[in-house]
Amino acid sequence: MVQLHSLNFHTGLRLFLLLGLLSLIAPAPILVTPGPPQTVYTQHPIVGVHTRLTDEVEEWKIQRSLQLVRQMGAQWIVEFFPWAYYAAADGGFAWGHPDMVITHAYIQGLTIIARLGLTPKWARPPDTPLTYLDATAYDDFAAYAAAFAARYRGQVDYLIIGNEPNLSYEWGYRPTTPQDYVDLLAVVYPAVKAANPDMIVLAGALAPTLEPAGSPWGLNDLTYLTGMYEAGAAAYFDGLAVHSYGLTFPPDAEPGPDVLNFRRIELMRQVMLQYGDEETHMYITETGWNDHPRWTRAVRPGQRIEYTRDALQFAETNWPYVAMIGIWAFRFPAPTKSYMDYYTLVTPEFVKKPIYEAIQSYTGNR
Repeated sequence: MVQLHSLNFHTGLRLFLLLGLLSLIAPAPILVTPGPPQTVYTQHPIVGVHTRLTDEVEEWKIQRSLQLVRQMGAQWIVEFFPWAYYAAADGGFAWGHPDMVITHAYIQGLTIIARLGLTPKWARPPDTPLTYLDATAYDDFAAYAAAFAARYRGQVDYLIIGNEPNLSYEWGYRPTTPQDYVDLLAVVYPAVKAANPDMIVLAGALAPTLEPAGSPWGLNDLTYLTGMYEAGAAAYFDGLAVHSYGLTFPPDAEPGPDVLNFRRIELMRQVMLQYGDEETHMYITETGWNDHPRWTRAVRPGQRIEYTRDALQFAETNWPYVAMIGIWAFRFPAPTKSYMDYYTLVTPEFVKKPIYEAIQSYTGNR
């Protein structure tokens, strides 16, 4: 018994000393403070980025990402705030992560476009994906959107309701109809306006696609937008969010109903004008070119830089109805190990790519 007690005592002492040693060599936790308010200096206020901080955990990385956005001369960010991440079935919300992101973005002087989406498990039928949202949960989603709008009044001025509703994937792998989305807008829009009358509600953001009626994958964005207006959508949004990727085309390539390129925006605008909606601005919340060396829809790195700068200039010169262009994507928290990594401007380790520096030069920050 004495020997066993002695053994336990010495083992415990060694563990205690080891833990003490580890505490001495372990790095101290990083203390992050928002700091004084900053201003974005830019010669081209149309420039924005999609920041993708949704899954970024460490606060210093959130702050560093947003500092780099400001230093690049981008005035706008688009960021995703999923309903499924923050909402409880009892009506409560976990605002910790949104508070962190929005505080740092606001301090950096950035204009925030908040995209809301993804449905909690308790608000959708069993065995359905996160993107599944049907009419039984519209009121619950509206409550989240209204609570978000009220909480961040004065810090967030723009909300996007959903994402790419013309794709079946974004509609829970169901057939997607303009009427379904307009019905959602009709519930969410008045709830948001009641909570924060100053909030600018954006519809969309529609995905560029040529899928015909009856396709299991989605519906042509021009057809979908037409259907939205036919269903009365104009009463339920203040701006239209759209996505426009260049793929392998230069930014000045002519648009056409059967072509997906940067200038497809002009065809979307024609639909808006057809329904007398000339006063409503458009917000390009995803755009860009990819420079993956083996993807068939990519371009060379030098072309990507050239096309991106030319696209920004083309839009500023020719599209007075476009308020911002959000380049997809600024940075991912970790590598995706796919062609998506070749859309980014900064690596997960905060290494600036040449395209970052080219945009920084374009905005007048270097």
